[in-house]
Amino acid sequence: MKKEVIKIFSHICVFSMLALFSCSKTGTVTPIEPTPPVTTPPVTPPADTFAQQTPGITVQKIDTRGGNISNYLLYIPDKYNSEKSYKWPVVIFLHGIGEMGNDINALRNAGLVKVVGGKPFVMIAPQCLSGWWNPQYLDILYKEVLAKYHVDPSKVYLTGLSMGGYGTWDWSSARPEKFAAIIPICGGGDVNRMPALKNMPAWVFHCADDPTVNVSNSRTLVNALKAMGSNVQYTEYPNGGHDAWTRTYANADVYTWLLKQHK
Repeated sequence: MKKEVIKIFSHICVFSMLALFSCSKTGTVTPIEPTPPVTTPPVTPPADTFAQQTPGITVQKIDTRGGNISNYLLYIPDKYNSEKSYKWPVVIFLHGIGEMGNDINALRNAGLVKVVGGKPFVMIAPQCLSGWWNPQYLDILYKEVLAKYHVDPSKVYLTGLSMGGYGTWDWSSARPEKFAAIIPICGGGDVNRMPALKNMPAWVFHCADDPTVNVSNSRTLVNALKAMGSNVQYTEYPNGGHDAWTRTYANADVYTWLLKQHK
């Protein structure tokens, strides 16, 4: 009897295993599709747009709200419009007393303007109508230049000759935060304001035999800066009279030095 029960139980187990095996062969298993990863589309930065400008030298007008500047010469390099991702250095040039007045074309043969063609920077040459260079009105010009043109605010430079040399010392010592470097030529200024320029990269030029603006004007300011630990550079030509600018603006090393400076 016991043997019969075991035999029946064995048959049941065998049939159960066969049934399970048969189901596993005939059943259909539906694969689970993997969920694709969520991708975020790249964000395109807004285009650096700026107004196209006419290459070369053009005349521009400006409203200084009753000030003594009403227009300026603008120099735009040939590649200005095509170099869309490049912000250009900008050099502001202040003329001497001989170019004062309302004939803007008188500036075309003055100092930097005369030789600016082919230079790798934007140039701004305002004309002083009368009186003297006034930082209050020059500030208005500065603001317009940075807003209107595709220029680098960390590479704004200031230079000038004679009256413009005085203007360079005066404006930069009043607003040193605006400039990356200065090049005053045969000018002068207030020695008491030199602490404001202690850390300003500066290269000063003058002729020893200048009959119009005595060379002592530049020497005094340079010596005061050096006494403060400034690394100001000074070039004194042994002769040349009042014209210390022709050789300076013709010197390629001046531009190499200038364009290395930045805020």
